Amino acid sequence: MNDPNAASDLRLDKRALRVLAHPLRSRLLTELRVNGPATATELAAKLDTNTGATSYHLRELEGVALVEDSGEGVGKRRVWKASTASHSWQNSDFSEDPDASASLDWLRRNYLSQYAAQTERWLDAEHEWPSEWTDRLGFSDVILEVSPERLANFHAEFEALAQKYKKADDPASSRKVLFITQAIPLDLTPPMPS
Repeated sequence: MNDPNAASDLRLDKRALRVLAHPLRSRLLTELRVNGPATATELAAKLDTNTGATSYHLRELEGVALVEDSGEGVGKRRVWKASTASHSWQNSDFSEDPDASASLDWLRRNYLSQYAAQTERWLDAEHEWPSEWTDRLGFSDVILEVSPERLANFHAEFEALAQKYKKADDPASSRKVLFITQAIPLDLTPPMPS
């Protein structure tokens, strides 16, 4: 994210989840987080949509504190920015609400689709990059044998490590790199309650 003053994370509530579970809103928030503040007109051009729809959806995101007016605009020209560097949720927050659960399911599948598309764009472009980068970018996986508590500890340690590397030490030679974490069980049989 380009705004060093933005809060680091927003925990989604049911209303924010429902607002964010929309294709254009999700793309708008991602664009603002990755490329920084922009007007509705600039965002509409970048995302190949119209300014009216873009303005409407930005106001919807503003209503749940995901975006805000940067204060940089003049007159009616609003410059929007992401309010937070990221957002999170706990699946159990929505387990009793079928509508929220459906929104969460859509949002997670949408993110997976976006990650796959971003990866395919990288695979198309990587041949143009120097080996000092391509040797360090790409895919890896590891199998952990963990309890829910140890998995929570792993996530906390990973987040602390990611925070350490969030800011560029040498902006001239640095690039934004997307790290995607995914924890899924290999055995899909649910464990017995303890």
